[in-house]
Amino acid sequence: MTLALEDIRRIANLGHLELNDQEAERMQGELNNIFKMIERIQAVDTEGVEPMPHPHDGSQRLRDDIVREVNDRENNMKNAPEQAEGHFLVPQVIE
Repeated sequence: MTLALEDIRRIANLGHLELNDQEAERMQGELNNIFKMIERIQAVDTEGVEPMPHPHDGSQRLRDDIVREVNDRENNMKNAPEQAEGHFLVPQVIE
């Protein structure tokens, strides 16, 4: 598929873009190169290739989920400007 200059102007109009003649010609070349690349990709024979849900064969190196910090509410609340019953107090935003 190749785009003509009229196609570029129509696309620019739909996108509310102002392109001068030089920009339209440059855009035509760039978009046609993209379409050529897509055509080359579509030409690749993928018969017999199974789709992959993830490019890393589904194996991920994950660390164990281990709790390393203890819940120390008293120490965590030490710098709170205002608190009540172990909770932060913040100014009301919505009335």
